Formats: sequence, structure tokens, C-alpha cells
Amino acid sequence: MKSITTLLFIFGLTLFSLTGFSQENKLISIEKLINKTDPAWPLVKKWIDSAKNKVEVLPVDSAKAKEVLYHTQTTTYATLGSVIYNTGGILVDNGWIRILGSGSEKLNRNVAEWNKGKTLEEYGDNLPYLLIADDAVGGFFAINYGGLGKDIKNVYYLEPNSLTWQPLGAGYGEFLIFCFDSDLSKFYKGLRWSSWDKFISNLDGNKTYSFRPYLWQEGTDIEKCSRKLVGIEEMYKFNIMKSKELKNEQEVKKEEPKQ
Repeated sequence: MKSITTLLFIFGLTLFSLTGFSQENKLISIEKLINKTDPAWPLVKKWIDSAKNKVEVLPVDSAKAKEVLYHTQTTTYATLGSVIYNTGGILVDNGWIRILGSGSEKLNRNVAEWNKGKTLEEYGDNLPYLLIADDAVGGFFAINYGGLGKDIKNVYYLEPNSLTWQPLGAGYGEFLIFCFDSDLSKFYKGLRWSSWDKFISNLDGNKTYSFRPYLWQEGTDIEKCSRKLVGIEEMYKFNIMKSKELKNEQEVKKEEPKQ
């Protein structure tokens, strides 16, 4: 009986280790992800150097960059991989938009760790979308991988004033150009209060503003709202939860019989 128990125990350990190995083994090696012949970074750097908006590239830790690149399983041939591998993140408009890279002192979140527990459980999992950036008013940008619409690899924006995912009709590279060159005041119309620029330059990259009344409530004027800083993690979880609630409420109203 003891020998059978021992064999079962050994079999269990073997199965566990094989399962763990297969999960790790399906990930592409870091050597294959680093493209030395045709990386995207020179092109992205060109966009940054000619940007119309203020762009700050945060310093990169090469060891951490390799780790994050490996966990996100993207190549440096792609614009996303080049940002991860070459930056600790990118701040636009004095930090109004925070584009995630491999993490830095000023923005100590990275693409891989930020998504874990939100869009995926384990690295290498299939995911509905990948969170890539956010802003000072609780808006979130994500690359769609099927969970947001049929336009795979296009970027969506979770609007804080509607809590719906809106397609931007652009891939990640075009999203970067949008951040660097577009008139952001038009995109953020109704989401920037008159003195917003005085509050942003020293904003913690892990914080965002929360407003009362909520921005998605009908008739809300951001100039008349009270605001406070909250953690970006807290804001994301709250917005996703509330987004689902509002969607369910709308579906219930559609199904209600007309009087």
C-alpha cells in the first residue's frame, strides 16, 4: 500500500512539473523575440523626435526590458515590442497619457505585470485584450484580441464619460502617432477642466483623477465636478465593474415591453 501511495505521489509531481514545463515551453525565447536586423525602434524614435505634442521617453532597464518582452511574447520587429524593449514607458502631454513600456521610476508599471490578473492569468494565455496605456482621467487604452470587437489588433479606448470601449480605428503604431501628433484637446473635449495642466506634470504614474458626479452621469460638467486622486488599479477595477453594470441595465431596458 505504501509503495502504491509513493508511486502516485511521484506521478503527481511528474504531471505537475510537465504541466508547468509545457506552459513555459510554449513561450517563444527572448533570443527569437529580439529582432537585430529590422527592429521597429528607429521608426518609433523618428516619430518621437518629430512629435507635435510633448513626449518624454522614460529610461529603460535592459534586464527588466527583456523580462517584460518575454512575458508579453512580442517581437522588437513590432512597434509594441520596440516600446517595451527600448523604454521604461512614454509620457505624453506632461504625463496626461501614460504609454506602458517595461517600467521606470516615474511609471513603475509595465505591460506584462499590469495585464496579469486583469486580462490574463498566466503569461502565454490567450487574452481578450491587452492594456497598453491610460490617462489622467481614468481612461484606458487596449489592443483588441477578440474580446472587444472583430477588428483584431486595433486599439480601443474605455471612455470615462461613457464607460464603453470605443474603437479608434487604428493599430498600435497608429495609436502612437495619434498620441504624438494629434490635437489631444479635441479628443479629450469635455474631459479636461480649465486648469488641468497645472495638476498633471507631477502626477504619480500610478494615480488618476476620480470625479463626482461621475463623468458618465447625464449632464455632468467636469468644471463643476469635485475631483480626487485614486490608484490606477482601483480605478480600472471600478470602471470595468461599473461598465458591465451599465451595459446590463441598458440590455434590460431594451427587453422591457413598451407600454
